[in-house]
Order: sequence, then C-alpha cells, then structure tokens
Amino acid sequence: MEKETFKMKGLILSGGKGTRLRPFTYTGAKQLVPLANKPVLFYALEDLVEAGIRDIGIVVGETAEEIKAAVGDGSRFGAKVTYIPQPEPRGIAHGVLIAEPFLDRDPFVLFLGDNFIRDGIVPQVKEFRRGGMNSLIVLTQVKNPQELGVAELVDGRVVRLVEKPKEPVSDLAVVGIYMFDHHVFEAVKSLKPSPRGELEITETIQYFIDHGLEVGHHLLNGWWIDTGKMEDILEANRLVLETIKGEVKGRVDEHSTLVGNVVVEEGAEIEKSVIRGPAAIGQETRIVNSYVGPFSSIYHHCQVVNSEIEHSVILEHCRIEDMEHRIENSLIGRHVEIARSPMKPRAYTFVLGDYSRVGVL
Repeated sequence: MEKETFKMKGLILSGGKGTRLRPFTYTGAKQLVPLANKPVLFYALEDLVEAGIRDIGIVVGETAEEIKAAVGDGSRFGAKVTYIPQPEPRGIAHGVLIAEPFLDRDPFVLFLGDNFIRDGIVPQVKEFRRGGMNSLIVLTQVKNPQELGVAELVDGRVVRLVEKPKEPVSDLAVVGIYMFDHHVFEAVKSLKPSPRGELEITETIQYFIDHGLEVGHHLLNGWWIDTGKMEDILEANRLVLETIKGEVKGRVDEHSTLVGNVVVEEGAEIEKSVIRGPAAIGQETRIVNSYVGPFSSIYHHCQVVNSEIEHSVILEHCRIEDMEHRIENSLIGRHVEIARSPMKPRAYTFVLGDYSRVGVL
C-alpha cells in the first residue's frame, strides 16, 4: 500500500476465554490455533501490516504469556506490538476502552483475534482513509443472521444494529473488523453493561448512528470466518489450504508419494506414506507408513505411524499410532496421544477433558 501521512493504529483483541472451543482453550489461546500450520492471530497481524498499519496493540487476558511468546515484539511481522492487559473479558467495547492510552486520538482498526478474512483489509482501510467517516463496519451476507450481530440499511446507509435478533432485520452480519476515530471513546464511556455483563460493540456503533456521526460500511465479497468453533476451524483450514503452493523443505523418501499441493516444512520426514494435498506437514513432524488426505494440517513435532488422517487439524506434539480406522473431520489438541492398546481384552481407554467429543465405530 502507498505511504500516506494519515496515521492509523491497529488493535487486536485476544483476551477472551474461548468457551466455544473447549477443551482446547483450557490450556491454550484460541487465537493460536493454526490454520494451514499458521496461528489465526498471525493472519490478523499480517493483514494489518499489509494495509500499512504497523503500530499494533494486542489486548491479552489469561493466555497473555503464550501470546507474547508466539508474537514477540512484532518485528517478525514488520510491526511494533504493545500488549494491553485485560484482567477480565468484559466485552469488545471494554477492550477498546482499556486501550485508550495506547490509541490516544488516532484512528484505528479493531480486529477480533479469532476472525479470519480471505482477502485481507487493504480495500477497507483505503476506503476509511479517504475520509468523511467516523467509523466503518464490514458486513457480509450470512444464512444465520439470528446468531450474529446484523445491520439494517435504509437507502444504502446503516441505520441500526441488532445483536442476535429473533426476527432478523437483514442478512448482513457485522464482521469482527471495525474502524473508528477518536469519537469511539465518548461512545464506550456512555455504555452500561448489557444483560450478559459486557460493553457491547454493537451499542458503540449505534451511539455513532444516534449522534449523527458518519458510519460507513463495506460489503465483503470474499469469505470471512469466526474461528470460534471446531467446525469453523476445519472449514477455514480447508479454505486456506486451497490457496497454498506445494513446497518440500523436509525429507520425503523414495517409497512415499506426494499428490497435489503439499507443504513439507523443515525437519519433517515422510516415510513409506502417501500425502494427498492440499495438506501441510509441520516442522520436525514424522509420518511413517501412513496416509494423510486432503485438507489436513499436522503441526510441528508430531508423529503419525500406521494411521490415516483426512480433513483434520492436528496440533503440536501429538502422537497417533496404529489406528485401525481413518481419523477424519477432527480437531486434535496439543500433546495428544492416540494409539491402539496392546492389552486384552480389547477395550477403549479414554482420558478426556471437559467438553470433549468422541466418535467411535
């Protein structure tokens, strides 16, 4: 993007508890769940930098140390990152409120850290930078508006926002990417907590509308996914993998076959196996006498032996061995071990955390 004198900051919210992704979020940040072996949060950082925004604040909660360890000072992304602690997740607007010392009076992009957008945010930022707007919201058509915050438009202008309406006023959902000028602080300071005890971003934007401030909107043509649920992660992973180009940095032996676009990262080893792309095999991961099918991502330091995996996301340090049947449509967390028991009589043996789900044959 061309250089401009218009100063703009970025604010990423990464302080939520991730209740919809339990049990994974009991032990890790939901924003660090990988899509095609890259954490969701990294895509948000890259989108902001691509749009010319390099001064970025990240609101962090109880997973702060994990996020800091992954992101660092932001230099690897070409950004400068400031961490803003949020003791309790009290709503998106509360995240904006506590970031006021960092944001000062500069306009900014608010990006929910578990949101993923295919085509980046360059067009939206350019539109906002042209001026004339106090806020810009991103909208997309959805099939389930009753489950989301939606916008009502009259003559092409946003006149009302409704959170999870029983009777939808439109099918235009508000995507978790927003742009504001300094008026946002008078808006959030006027709010009272909603029935769920949060300061709502929809009420913040409604304040702009009610007080005659200009709220623009950008209708998204590409896809957007809120990666808050397992099904969403699998779908986003599939969509990202569809865009990758095959690249082999690790070792693939002469008895193995790669079909289609497959990424084999440094230190990975493929032995006597078939990898059918699009698929991504992470650093130091070992695949032996196995089949990894399309739309699968296996993160770093995993081991898969005598098993089949398809349309799944496997997180780091997992061991999967001697599975009689194929694992598919699965999200498997960190440090998980799945193996056939050698003991008789044959039986399933499980150690499962809260909110786990298991399908057996």
